[in-house]
Amino acid sequence: MAGLGGVVAPRCVRPAALPSLPQDLPPAPGRLKITDVKPFGVTWDAASDRPYVFVKIETDQGVVGWGEATLEGKAGAVIATVNDLREFLVGQDPMRVEHHWQAIYVHSFYRAGPILGSALSGVDQALWDIRGKVLGQPVYRLLGGPLEPRGVRGYYHARASTKEEMARLRENAHALGVTAFKSGIPGAYEWIETHATVRRAVESIARLREGLGDDIDIGIDFHAKCSPAVATTICKEVEPLKLMFIEEPCPPENVKAMARIARRTSVPIATGERLVTSFGCRELIEQRVVDILQVDINHVGGISALWKVGAAAEASGIRMAPHSCEGPIGAIATLHVDAAMPNFLVQEICSGIEPGPKEKIWEEWLGFPAMRMRNGYFPLPEKPGLGIELTEKAFAKYPFQGTRLMPRLYHEDGSVAEW
Repeated sequence: MAGLGGVVAPRCVRPAALPSLPQDLPPAPGRLKITDVKPFGVTWDAASDRPYVFVKIETDQGVVGWGEATLEGKAGAVIATVNDLREFLVGQDPMRVEHHWQAIYVHSFYRAGPILGSALSGVDQALWDIRGKVLGQPVYRLLGGPLEPRGVRGYYHARASTKEEMARLRENAHALGVTAFKSGIPGAYEWIETHATVRRAVESIARLREGLGDDIDIGIDFHAKCSPAVATTICKEVEPLKLMFIEEPCPPENVKAMARIARRTSVPIATGERLVTSFGCRELIEQRVVDILQVDINHVGGISALWKVGAAAEASGIRMAPHSCEGPIGAIATLHVDAAMPNFLVQEICSGIEPGPKEKIWEEWLGFPAMRMRNGYFPLPEKPGLGIELTEKAFAKYPFQGTRLMPRLYHEDGSVAEW
């Protein structure tokens, strides 16, 4: 087709069939081929908004990889997307992890949002699991780790409100060597808030510091509830408490608003759990808006993407504290990346210091107390790949019961509130 000045404009031509590509990284002892990609929905708690979505990749030599694609409120959509991705993978060499990541991301044409990002995350984790098993090494060793022989420093969520509960939490923390916790701020917040509401938030944070003492690090999650003005006011008030970070003080998609808050307070600012791929973090990193990035391995694009975000953040002096509030496979996969990141700070797990029903189910599946700290550190797996062994039968007791919507929060007048 002729363009301006008679120049012929190039046309994108869709090939009738994809060309066969050279397999330039043959695995040992022989070439593997992917034979199937299976998503599993697992409803471990009928009331939870995040039934787990696990991904199993099978090969013609019996090597199997597991990953996690759990996405809060969108389980059914992610399962469907993983099924769509079979076309990219069946018949391919699973050792070409980066090639498959690029193929799925680029050839999907529309850039990844949280649904495709989560499906890609599960596939990527499973491919790395296979790669480690074939090469006979834990994934963190393939990435150059570990940097810390004790494992990965972590934090639990602080589930205490009374003075007595605070005292017991502090006592347990000292006994177990736990050095950090995270909590939140109560209620919903209007764009311009009353003094009473701001004071309630400040006092809740102050009680936590008083209850846990100065020798324990504390992160506070605002969960994007606040406007920049309200967030800045609270941050300024709590500066004397020397917090580890304030997380998502305002909605993360508004980078300039986040920058306004960061300029006005000395409290370290963290965000990132809702961001997808390293490209989604680029503006925050380039403008050095935040001190800490918290991308989630189950949404950001898996091990490959988390590793890239960490490398980009390191060059700008930004620390990494990955988010992890889904299932055990993604959580353990995160530890492998943490162990090799020089700018790693601390790892979240959405659990309390005392194990609950969820932890018992994880141990039932995996055969060990997954994501439980020893002396303040998550132990690193020693077996090849992700270091876990699973079977489809393990999930039979917890059949998928469909997608559950995430919680909804409203102001007193019925308008939608950030949460």
